[in-house]
Amino acid sequence: MPPSSQPSPSSGRRRASYAWHALLVVPFVGMLWVPFYNSVEPRLGGVPFFYWYQFAFIAVSASLTALVYFATHDGT
Repeated sequence: MPPSSQPSPSSGRRRASYAWHALLVVPFVGMLWVPFYNSVEPRLGGVPFFYWYQFAFIAVSASLTALVYFATHDGT
C-alpha cells in the first residue's frame, strides 16, 4: 500500500507546538538586546529603567513559559 500524501494528525499538533514554542523567543531577545533597555529614564519609583525592565521581564518570562507549557502539555 503506498504511503498517504496527507499529513498525519500528529504532524499538525507538532506544527502548532512549534508556534507556541516560538513565543519563548520573546524573553530571549528582550533580555539579550541590551541597547533597547540601556537607559536610566523612565524611572519607576526612583528605580532606573535598566533595572525595573529586567525585573519585569522575570514575570514576563515566567508567564510566557507557563503559557507555552500548558498550551503544549498533553496531560500524560
